[in-house]
Amino acid sequence: MDLNIIWFILVGVLFTGYAILDGFDFGVGALHLFHKKDEHRRISLNAIGPVWDGNEVWLVTGGGALFAAFPRVYASVFSGFYLAFILLLFSLIFRAIAIDFRSKMPMKWWRNLWDICFSVGSILSPFLIGVAMGNIVRGIPLDETGNYAGGLLPLLNPYAILLGITAVALFMMHGAIYLHMKTEGEMQQNVRRWITPCIIFFAVCYLVFTVATLTYVPHVKESLQGHPIFLVLVALTTLVIANIPREISKGRDGRAFICSVLSMALLMTLFALEMFPYMVYSSPDIKNSLDAYNAASSQKTLKIMLTIALIGMPLVIAYTVSIYWIFRGKVKLESTSY
Repeated sequence: MDLNIIWFILVGVLFTGYAILDGFDFGVGALHLFHKKDEHRRISLNAIGPVWDGNEVWLVTGGGALFAAFPRVYASVFSGFYLAFILLLFSLIFRAIAIDFRSKMPMKWWRNLWDICFSVGSILSPFLIGVAMGNIVRGIPLDETGNYAGGLLPLLNPYAILLGITAVALFMMHGAIYLHMKTEGEMQQNVRRWITPCIIFFAVCYLVFTVATLTYVPHVKESLQGHPIFLVLVALTTLVIANIPREISKGRDGRAFICSVLSMALLMTLFALEMFPYMVYSSPDIKNSLDAYNAASSQKTLKIMLTIALIGMPLVIAYTVSIYWIFRGKVKLESTSY
């Protein structure tokens, strides 16, 4: 295994970690307005309050790794999707502000305003991420230098929008399971009723997206036909997701959450395998595509960065594990809570 493949995997691991960790944050936010009681909304915020900012470290680390290892991919994607990423940035900012500002004032209108900001930001962020991923899978027009040669409106195509909706559905499922694990009593019973509809919503979106991919994205279909392992991964993902309601019904919240985490990891693995070796697929001119070799930094840079990653990654993992261990258990409202 050469350095290019190692970095392709490492970047994938970092973004997968972000999807898993910040994914339930987004899901909790997407479901936030379904809570009718102020107490339940506060519990919802405090379920992610100690960890949401740490979860976003994985996004920063993933972006940094992409910049260092595959600078041409970083430049093409961030310049081509510039307006979309600015909108994503504003969504993340308003989501963070809403968490901190929501309980600063007791007025109902004030809290409702920030509840809406929190929920909209939590829905818009994964939607935009899904739209970006959809365009990368489908292919975008790149010129011979690897720069995006299209406009904004072509990025809002039905296929990309469908993946954006599917991403929102996936995170809603993930967030509902996390909330069920972190709550108790009446609120937990309410959340329990949301889990199955969220799973069904995601399953329908995933099925429609899969059919659309096989119909309208021929290069993915060719990749699937040449590698039977895809069918194994799809079957395994389906079984893992189907096991979630079973674990919830038996009161095994932790196992249900692990199943949700595994399903997201498997889905990201499918995405990576479908794309490899491409990182940005060029359509209609495939020869302009950016892959793990023509878009990579020099071998010396990759080697130096790998050494830094081997030092830094254990620190990030240790920090993440320690935070979740410290704030384990059910959420209890206190005077210092959001």
